[in-house]
Amino acid sequence: MDQPPPSVTIVMGVSGCGKSTYGAALAAATGARFVEGDDLHGAANIAKMQAGIALTDDDRWPWLDRIAAAVNAALYEGASVVATCSALRRAYRDRLRAGIAPPVRFVLLDVPRDELRRRMAERPGHFMPPHLLDSQLATLEWPGADEAVEIVQPPSAPNPLPAVQPPSAGSTTPDT
Repeated sequence: MDQPPPSVTIVMGVSGCGKSTYGAALAAATGARFVEGDDLHGAANIAKMQAGIALTDDDRWPWLDRIAAAVNAALYEGASVVATCSALRRAYRDRLRAGIAPPVRFVLLDVPRDELRRRMAERPGHFMPPHLLDSQLATLEWPGADEAVEIVQPPSAPNPLPAVQPPSAGSTTPDT
C-alpha cells in the first residue's frame, strides 16, 4: 500500500503564542519531524533581539531560507515536518512556500495580547524580550482568505499542552 506523501505544517504567530509547545505536540501526535525555527536564527539575529532591537526583513530572509532548507532536508529523508516560524508577513509565508518542496500548510496561533504578555514575562532568559511584542503585533499581517491558513486559539493555561489535531484543509477567520 502506498504511503501518503510527506506533509509540511508551519506553526506560526507572534512570540509567546505557543508555537514551540503546540508544534512539538503536533509533531509527536502525527509522527512528524519537529523543526524549531528559533534554533535556526543566526547569532546576529539573537543578539539584536536580546538587545531589544526588532529584526528587519534583511535579518529575516536568511533565517527563513534556513528553515526551508531544514524542512527540505527532512522531506528528502521521507519525513513529514512540523516547523515553527513566526511568519508574520505574507512575504515571509510566500518565501517559505516558494522554498519548500511540497504544499505547505500554515497554522496561526491566535492568542490575546494580555495572555501573550503574561507568557513572555514568565520565560526569563528567552532571547525575545517582552517589550518587542508590540513590534511583532504591528508586523503581523493577518492571513488573507486566499492563503488557507488555519487559525487556532490554543488553551491559555501556562505552558499549555494543546488538544492536538492536524490542521484542516480550510481556513478560518477571526471574529474581530
